[in-house]
Amino acid sequence: MKTFHNEAQAGQIAKTVLMPGDPLRAAYIAENYLEDASCYNQVRGMYGYTGFYKGQQVSVQGSGMGIPSMGIYAYELFRYYDVQRIIRIGTAGAVHQKVNVGDLIFAMGCCTNSHFAAQYHLPGTFAPIADFSLLSNAAAYAKAHELRFHVGNVFSSDVFYEDQAGEKGIWAKMGVLVQEMETLSLYCTAARADRQALGILTAGSSIHSDKALTNEQREKNLDSMIRCALELAVLS
Repeated sequence: MKTFHNEAQAGQIAKTVLMPGDPLRAAYIAENYLEDASCYNQVRGMYGYTGFYKGQQVSVQGSGMGIPSMGIYAYELFRYYDVQRIIRIGTAGAVHQKVNVGDLIFAMGCCTNSHFAAQYHLPGTFAPIADFSLLSNAAAYAKAHELRFHVGNVFSSDVFYEDQAGEKGIWAKMGVLVQEMETLSLYCTAARADRQALGILTAGSSIHSDKALTNEQREKNLDSMIRCALELAVLS
C-alpha cells in the first residue's frame, strides 16, 4: 500500500526498520552492510531499502530531521506496512559532562519541549520510554564489545538554534544525557501502535567541548552504532 510519503508495495518492508535521519545514510547502510538490498522508496528523496543482514531481512529508512518528520514516517511504517519495531540511529549533542564525544547513548526515556503528545488528549503528561527488550539487548551488545555507552534520558527538542544560549545545558541537572530531535515522536508513535522502538545515538559533539567527531572518527563510531542496531534486528 502506497502512502503520501512512501511508495513501497505490501511486503517490501521488513518487520524491523533502522531509521537514520539522513536518507543518504540509509543508502550508505544499505550499500555497505546489507546483502541483496533493493530500494523501495524515493519519495521526497527519503530513501528506503530492504536487504539481508546475517540472513535476517532488515529495512533501513530515512526519517528526516525533527519530531514531525519522524512522526510521519514512523506512523506510516507501523500502521500501513505492519512494521513491528523501529530502531533510530542518529547523532546527538552531549549536554551532560559525563558523556564524551563518540560515546553511544541508549535512550531509556525522553524529555521534550514539543507538544507532539497533546494529540492523544491524555489527562496528564505522557512519559515516552524505550522497549525494554531492545534496550537490554543493546546494552548487552555494548558491554560484550567493550563500547563506551550510557543509558538514560535524552532531550528531544523542536529547536536546533536556541534563542537564549545555554538553554540546552539546563537539562543536565536532571541527568539528561544528550539533545536530539526525533526520539520523542518515535516513542509516542510506537506506544500508540503497541510496537517496539529504541533510539540509539552517537554523541557527535558536546556543549562542554569544542571537540567534535572527525570524518574518520564518525565512520568508526557510527559503525559501532549501526552494527549494534543490526544485531538487534537479528535477535528480534
